[in-house]
Amino acid sequence: MIFHAFPSVLRGGFIGVDIFFVISGFLISSIIIGNLGNNSFSFLDFYGRRIRRIFPVLLLVLAASYAAGWFMLLPDEFKQFGLHMSSGAGFAANFTFWSESGYFDTSAELKPLLHLWSLGVEEQFYIIWPALLWCAWRKSLNLFSITILVGLLSLALNIATIGSDQPAAFYSPQTRFWEMLAGSALAYLTLRRQVLFHRGRQRLDAWLGGIVYANPPAANGKTLSDLQSLAGIGLIAAGFWMITPDRAFPGWWALFPTAGALLIISAGPHAWLNRSILASKPLVWVGLISFPLYLWHWPLLVFARVAERDTPSPSIRLAALAATFVLAWLSYVVVEQRIRSGRHSRSKTLVLVMLMLTAGTIGYATYRHDGYASRMQDRAEFAAYFENSLPGWQYFNRIGIPQKVHHECEFFDIEQYRAGNNTIVPRKEIAAHCYQRDLAKAHSVLLWGDSHAEHLSFGLRNALPKDWQVLQVASSSCIPYLNAEGPSTTDQCTQTNWLAQKVIMESKPDVVIIAQHAGHTNERFQQFAAALKNFGVKKIIYTGPVPHWTDELPNLILTKLWLNTPRRTYRGIDKSILDTNAALLAGFKQTDSEIYVDLIDFFCDKDGCLTYLGDDRKTGITSYDRSHLTPAASDFLAKNLLAKTVTSGISP
Repeated sequence: MIFHAFPSVLRGGFIGVDIFFVISGFLISSIIIGNLGNNSFSFLDFYGRRIRRIFPVLLLVLAASYAAGWFMLLPDEFKQFGLHMSSGAGFAANFTFWSESGYFDTSAELKPLLHLWSLGVEEQFYIIWPALLWCAWRKSLNLFSITILVGLLSLALNIATIGSDQPAAFYSPQTRFWEMLAGSALAYLTLRRQVLFHRGRQRLDAWLGGIVYANPPAANGKTLSDLQSLAGIGLIAAGFWMITPDRAFPGWWALFPTAGALLIISAGPHAWLNRSILASKPLVWVGLISFPLYLWHWPLLVFARVAERDTPSPSIRLAALAATFVLAWLSYVVVEQRIRSGRHSRSKTLVLVMLMLTAGTIGYATYRHDGYASRMQDRAEFAAYFENSLPGWQYFNRIGIPQKVHHECEFFDIEQYRAGNNTIVPRKEIAAHCYQRDLAKAHSVLLWGDSHAEHLSFGLRNALPKDWQVLQVASSSCIPYLNAEGPSTTDQCTQTNWLAQKVIMESKPDVVIIAQHAGHTNERFQQFAAALKNFGVKKIIYTGPVPHWTDELPNLILTKLWLNTPRRTYRGIDKSILDTNAALLAGFKQTDSEIYVDLIDFFCDKDGCLTYLGDDRKTGITSYDRSHLTPAASDFLAKNLLAKTVTSGISP
């Protein structure tokens, strides 16, 4: 909760999920193994208890989120919400979010049900693991050996996947089950190997007592328990400090929270930390309402962001967390306790299942009906115009983005991405006209960079004189760099940057334009200048960052600027980009051969940054997302600034 509300305060807070997986595996396996041992295990009873535990508050949160979304989410957002609600009700949300992860994915901060991915993984474990344990028990197999074997296979798959497909390693059940199986293994040792487990602990406790104390006390397990719990909390604290969102997580890093949770649980109730702090009344109370806390906190934070269309102020986020505790307590007392206890268990279970099926159906119908755009009739047409979800890419195809930015000139595999198979493996080739000189043209300019180089292409090709050729080697998400020593069949960015340098050396373009989404520094500009001058380039143009909006500009207009949409505004502008541009300007030494193009100055003035051109805010909008220029804006930029900058000083 701290990480979601204040990510900079506890950057590794998301490992709470991993701690939860261990606890869940321990508790559930304790129940199953205990019931198998006394021949009282029943699938009907097990799943009935799970349903009465999980469904009531989940249904309440889904209903409340749907009601809030009906009034607050734009049609494309509500359509996506419907899909998330359907998959969340079916406990398959992790697969849905896995398929959506990628370069063009909608911000996670606008997905009210994103947190249900972990519940999906847990429920998938609940479906598979009890059946496997039951079968092994019936065949008199060693449950501990099976648990360890399956857990090690899951861990190995996680480590093997993290380098090539981090979203798969993060969201897929087979790469996450090992954390729950770690708890399961501890449950087995605790329940079925009590004598052996106790003897081992006693010996280890005696040895540790001799190290810690001058006069060792009798071996009663207390020293070991205290050290275990302290070591466990130390590993978790190290995880909070060392593990950040930019790590390759889970992978090996997930061993920190997993091992830490195992140590704390195995320390038992007599360890000082466990009995004095974790068993204190405030934390026990938090534990009682932990499930509704988990369910309520993320939707409240997301809808606060939706209302603001920006990061909510700290006071609003604190208020959302306070509301989370109130709603969680009410949900626990009024809903959860009443349904979990009392008579008519089977009837309650059946009703809950029917209600969950209804929730899933409503969510899917919302998705199929495009988010019921008629809810906002006055804005529906505008929102529909910019609808761009995969695989249709309706907006891109409507205005011809693939052709106008020349997707055939990038190694990013668009076809695989649109099919839901996002990959960094490059296309085998790009179109020859992207890199081969046309000898009929007197001059050439090379566009080199990522998608922010691509969005300059349309305007330049329209505005440059007929005797100029535009060469283009740019791939989405690949900033330009110089140390690509050879071609690559596994990494699109290496292949892109290698070919760009090869084109410069062989085709000798008159001008090279370096453009990228982020990461602009004068130091990098100087490195490019030294290298490209050695290649014989006459002029190097660095384009600064374009205006960045805190939300997609069409959404910003729909939510905050709909009435009397201003042609220029600073509302919704990411101010950090303005600071970056100012720092670049201050440190750049402009010459005839090295030019910095100030795009902030071009698109913005004292009244703000351009939101649209011409008379129609829909067709004249300057950005279709947070920062990419539309063809109209690209054309406007090239005709009024960029083309003149390219041709200036180049002999006819």
